[in-house]
Amino acid sequence: MQDSTQIPGSIRCEAAKYKYKKSSYVEMFEVLQSLRKDEVFCDVKLKTDDGKIINGHKVVLASASEYFHAMFTHFEEKNQDLVVIKQLDSSTLQFLIDFIYSGEIMVTEENVEVLLAAANLLQLQEVKEACCEFLMAQLCPKNSIGINALADLHNCTKLLTSSELYIQEHFSKVVEEEEFLSLSLEQVVKWISSNEIKVPAEDNVFECVIRWVKHDLGPRKCILPQLMEHVRLPLATKNYILKNVIEEPLLKDCLKCKDYLVEALHFHMLNSDDLITFKQNSRTKPRHHYGSHKVILVVGGDRKYGVSSTEWYDPKIGRWNIGPEMITFQGYTGIGVVNDNIVFAVGGIYSYRRCVGVLNLSSESPCWKPTVDMLVKRQLLGVGVINNYVYAVGGLNKDGCLSSAEVFNCRTKEWRMISNMSTSRSSVGIGVINDLLYAVGGDDFDLTLKSVECYHPSLDKWTPIADMHVRRSGAGVGVLGGIIYVVGGYNVAQVHSSVEAYKPSTGNWTTIADMHLCRQNAGVVALDGLLYVIGGNDGRTDLDSVEIYNPITDTWTMITASMNVARANAGVVKPFITK
Repeated sequence: MQDSTQIPGSIRCEAAKYKYKKSSYVEMFEVLQSLRKDEVFCDVKLKTDDGKIINGHKVVLASASEYFHAMFTHFEEKNQDLVVIKQLDSSTLQFLIDFIYSGEIMVTEENVEVLLAAANLLQLQEVKEACCEFLMAQLCPKNSIGINALADLHNCTKLLTSSELYIQEHFSKVVEEEEFLSLSLEQVVKWISSNEIKVPAEDNVFECVIRWVKHDLGPRKCILPQLMEHVRLPLATKNYILKNVIEEPLLKDCLKCKDYLVEALHFHMLNSDDLITFKQNSRTKPRHHYGSHKVILVVGGDRKYGVSSTEWYDPKIGRWNIGPEMITFQGYTGIGVVNDNIVFAVGGIYSYRRCVGVLNLSSESPCWKPTVDMLVKRQLLGVGVINNYVYAVGGLNKDGCLSSAEVFNCRTKEWRMISNMSTSRSSVGIGVINDLLYAVGGDDFDLTLKSVECYHPSLDKWTPIADMHVRRSGAGVGVLGGIIYVVGGYNVAQVHSSVEAYKPSTGNWTTIADMHLCRQNAGVVALDGLLYVIGGNDGRTDLDSVEIYNPITDTWTMITASMNVARANAGVVKPFITK
């Protein structure tokens, strides 16, 4: 008799499922490589300038390279079985095609330059990054200038930053090598005018300039004054000037160079009182060399009704120290630094302020003092400094969000209005690069902005640039390695942890790694090749934490030392101290 027993519906097992995912595609690509070598299923032949043919499969090449993907989907080559690849020799192309099929490539000193150029052309990002990693590991005084030029040529951002930092750190040794002698005038000026090069004394800079000129004396002798303009001769010792500089024959024959020599000797005749009021120029401004360094000064904040305290962070010892108390509580303040040690605190929260405070860190007992008021009351403004002119941009007062801006002449101690921005901007971020002022995001009461505009002081004109990817008000702005970084901020009810970067040379915004925390109204400053983001508000509470961005690794790190006071809307600058 047949058993008619059935499993009750309530306890039946559901249909079993098991998803298997292949862990490695090595075997598949080994087969594809074998098929390619045997010319099986190959549907394209790549012909190089030297006439050699390399076989391949369009679908494989297109899956690995945006260059080939565009070629085989949008251009006339999609219907051709013979494609000419110009600018590449067969051995280099063979290396890269083998990489596409195998995932392996050997980078050496002999092939790295051609591989980098070819990978950049074919848009093989992994090979490009491998070449950059190899070159970063090879950096030394003999090759750092050449690697820097290579990185700039192929738009390798991490390698460019890494090589620039290396040159700055080892400048005294780099200028002793042959590569330095082959630099153009513009390139030499770029390096010797930098505040960031580390030299034990200004003697090194003077000597490298003389060596560069004498290497090709005929055409270079006449441009010596253009170089001496950037040698900080007043900062060399008086003994060195008298023994070495005065006796240099090239200077004896150059009237303009003699003016720089007289300036240096006059500087050494000034007493301490004269130095405090002395009008600095680029040649009397200390570089960030050994024995001297910058710190991060944080001023005020908007906790409750404003914070009057200041504190400063010394990255060499990783410690926060209490700074001079402000005259009054001054939240929503803009801040800037002049001559590396004169700090201006502009505007503030009380009844929308016009007042300005100044702190001279070169004095024996630094304290805040009032100086000339602005012409317009402002809070939530942006502040930038260009050539010792302090710019106060946008902000908010009882009349609403402001599009106006004004500038303070530190020499005449006068404020004057400049052209209005195209847009009213409260909580605006300010960045300065190449003597141009960038006003970033903010809000106009009705809308959080993603627009950015650039002010040209010589033209008294604002010009729009490309919009950010994200609308940001209260974003932090910092400049590092010729790139403007915009950090956090908020849009309506959302506080951002995202960060984007703008490179003026390309005119493009790119997204970089997110911060660990969401932050609005944080302070941002660049120091020693790192970007510091300080405090801010995460949408619920003010923060006392700090995180730093490393552009070489595209990573963020929280530092262990927190501020003594949690702060948002604080002013942050990096004044220079000598110890």
